[in-house]
Amino acid sequence: MAQVSDVADNQPPRTKTLRIARFNPTKDNEKQFMEFSVPVEKWTTVLETILDVKQHHDHSVGVRYSCRQATCGSCGMIINGKPRLACFTKVSELDSDVVTVEPMNNFPIIRDLAVKFERLFDTHHKIKPYLDRDDTELESDAKEFLQSPEELEQYIQFANCIKCGLCNSACPTMATDSSFVGPQALAQAYRYVADSRDKGKDSRLKIIDDSHGIWRCHFAGSCSQVCPKGVDPAMGIQLLRGYMLGFRS
Repeated sequence: MAQVSDVADNQPPRTKTLRIARFNPTKDNEKQFMEFSVPVEKWTTVLETILDVKQHHDHSVGVRYSCRQATCGSCGMIINGKPRLACFTKVSELDSDVVTVEPMNNFPIIRDLAVKFERLFDTHHKIKPYLDRDDTELESDAKEFLQSPEELEQYIQFANCIKCGLCNSACPTMATDSSFVGPQALAQAYRYVADSRDKGKDSRLKIIDDSHGIWRCHFAGSCSQVCPKGVDPAMGIQLLRGYMLGFRS
């Protein structure tokens, strides 16, 4: 019997405590936490524990999600103090019996874990996130703009951005400058500046050459640490400064 008890004691817990930040800006003065005991397996994601709470305990928990495959970027939140995608974060990876989920920093809260994305979308649109060319019609028989593997390599990493907002949430400058364009938009500016098919480099560089643009970045590097797609906004900002300072053409 002692051996059976020892084996049972060594088994990982089958439940975890999920602490969910609750806040409704229309009626609450401050954020409060509610705790729930949730069942987990080694493959259970944080998003699944939140949905378990909504199904079995409190359906009013506000959360945004969509694809559940880390491709849409909808379920970004602060998980145990770090910006992460809830669908991409397994509870077993957190190495804690308590999982705390909060809304992303640097975003206005809609309710509980759901935040507004207007600032991110505005800054993303500001840098003209599309190929900018003078020719409106193709004059030859060509139906596409071919690139060499080397030309593709210049920007493909930065094309993986899913606009989840985790980089902006982790950025300390975003917290202190409400007009800062942010690492997400700057990384996307580099994505198009480095694209050999694009002809809008000069206009994009003028947009970000601003006291609230690229020069406001302090290179904390936290944006790159939290990116779930390996975009590395901090490196994109460094490369953009190379264009701005004349080291690149």
